[in-house]
Amino acid sequence: MNIAIIGTGNVGAALGSALSNVGHKVVFGVRNLDSPKTRKAAEAIPNAIFDKLDVAIASAETIIIATPPEAVLDLVDLIKENNSKIIIDTTNSIRTKPEPYPTAFHALKDLAKTEHVVKCFNSTGFENMKMPVYHNIGIDMFAAGDSKLAKQVAEKLALEIGFGACYDFGGDDKVELLEKFALSWINLAIMQGHGRNLAFKLLKR
Repeated sequence: MNIAIIGTGNVGAALGSALSNVGHKVVFGVRNLDSPKTRKAAEAIPNAIFDKLDVAIASAETIIIATPPEAVLDLVDLIKENNSKIIIDTTNSIRTKPEPYPTAFHALKDLAKTEHVVKCFNSTGFENMKMPVYHNIGIDMFAAGDSKLAKQVAEKLALEIGFGACYDFGGDDKVELLEKFALSWINLAIMQGHGRNLAFKLLKR
């Protein structure tokens, strides 16, 4: 699968590396190929491919948004031109929001007029995206949104990189709940001091 990742921070780098390792063609879309930020990202992400933002988005089948949530407002026009593609929103509107929208997911759906958008890869730390296996058990991922197709793609990618399951968290009405669920991980890992090497696993009797 051709995948464009928008965002070269910890989450984007972790997903890019993991997805490349299982055979997907991953291209990081950036505004300036010669910027210090891009050069720094290229040094930090081995074997990464970088291209201009519009080229990366146009050539991708799936677009992963791993930017600060408010940054999606600057991506709307490009995504609107490619709104038949799968969009995976990994962001959490904790400190900032794409005003006046509560989440990047809602901004993308309304402004870019795209239906195939899913909230996923937002509920755990980037370390767990690099290595989602604890004691030979794959940890769990969750996906929310109305698009069945986007959820199927997100689940496929999650399983391919080692997650044990990717649970359907509900439709568009559960996107904000899934972001709040992410706060549970942040609370335990950081605020309560348990460390970032912890993860969620759903058990059934």
